[in-house]
Amino acid sequence: MREKWQKQMPLMAHIVDHPQGQELEVISNIIDANSTICQYILQDLSVGKPKAQRAGAKGMSADQLLRCSIVKTLFGFSYEELAFHIVDSHSLRWFCRVGIADEGFKKSALNRNIKAISDQSWEMIHRDILGYAQQENIEKGRTVRTDCTCVESNIHEPRDSNQLCDCVRVLTRLVKRSRDDFGLKVTGFSNHNRRAKRRLLAILNAKNKKQRKAAYVDLLKVTDNALGYARQAVETIKRTHIDPTAFPLFGSIEHYADLTEQVINQTKRRVVLGQKVPSGEKVLSIFEEHTDIIVKDRRDPIYGHKICLTGGASNLILDCVIFRGNPADTDLAIPMLDRQKQIYGRYPLKVCFDGGFASKDNLKLAKARKIKDVCFAKKRGLEKTDMCRSEYLYHRLRRFRAGIESGISWLKRCMGLTRCTWKGWESFKSYVWSSIVAANLLTIARAKLAAA
Repeated sequence: MREKWQKQMPLMAHIVDHPQGQELEVISNIIDANSTICQYILQDLSVGKPKAQRAGAKGMSADQLLRCSIVKTLFGFSYEELAFHIVDSHSLRWFCRVGIADEGFKKSALNRNIKAISDQSWEMIHRDILGYAQQENIEKGRTVRTDCTCVESNIHEPRDSNQLCDCVRVLTRLVKRSRDDFGLKVTGFSNHNRRAKRRLLAILNAKNKKQRKAAYVDLLKVTDNALGYARQAVETIKRTHIDPTAFPLFGSIEHYADLTEQVINQTKRRVVLGQKVPSGEKVLSIFEEHTDIIVKDRRDPIYGHKICLTGGASNLILDCVIFRGNPADTDLAIPMLDRQKQIYGRYPLKVCFDGGFASKDNLKLAKARKIKDVCFAKKRGLEKTDMCRSEYLYHRLRRFRAGIESGISWLKRCMGLTRCTWKGWESFKSYVWSSIVAANLLTIARAKLAAA
């Protein structure tokens, strides 16, 4: 991995004179003006690695990696599309610092390196960008608005039947690989995928509870068999000497076997015994086991994670917190205000919250922090004059609060924040932060172009 710049810059393509090209040029200038943000990325890429060797392929620089990640989010590219458009577009070549004679980057290299950027690094990059916006008088953080939303995990609807079928498919594939690639013998091993699929269809098309339960019982039996093969494979590994290169595969077998056991247990409790399984004890996906069930009002449940966003008058996202579980909004108001003090060194003068944050205790604690006006979208027994210095100011802040709804909608529609397509909890957090950083850079660029 190279440092930010090469000793000599390659011959560069030109930026196209177009509104999107102008936005990319301003974003590039912002990155150049905040040279420390590339150091955060370089630290992530250097974890567990010796100093960059002078021989061999040079790879991507931290600066190129940051720019490629921003392009991916802004344009909604897949990694394959990103690899193509970087070499095909003059403007993207220029923005990503890819020389005319360079071949670009493979999609596997882009995937591996972008996913290596941690959520902590993205958050520090975000803080530096906010500092730049403050210096440029774009955002001072004096009037803020806070609301929560949900980001879905990349899973299908978590029916027990679908999950049991997934367990059979994955365990069968892993045991078969251990047998074919490493000669591991599993007594009585058989592929039950077709039988599991038939039982899945029988459950979906069952006309009554009796038929559905009978199909579930047989699907549980099939899943128990697949789990038995996996446990037998693990025990065989412990007794025999196996090629060390197989350890990751066997670790995967043990991991998915444990998850399968939990899925079998929760299905037996719900379907066979007729018990209600608390949401905290459920496995919603064996691929994204960190996923939570988020229930909001009378709407359909969302399978993902709750995030709390704070926005400013400039439409910048000033802060983001990603939660495990589904904490109540009333418990988040004061922590989000305290985070504003960490960012700006002081509390804002005016704050407005969604109605779910409203409580007498939150109003009292916010006023104790010398915040002059605290507006909750729903009063919930509070007087307007207790929250703000006048009714006029209350209604003005209440209208201002509605602006964060459009900001959240924009993040979801244009920055991919509806659903996280990256795998794992750490990658989930990185995905959310990368979307927010890209959105803030574009917001600052548009503000600067409008003021020019």
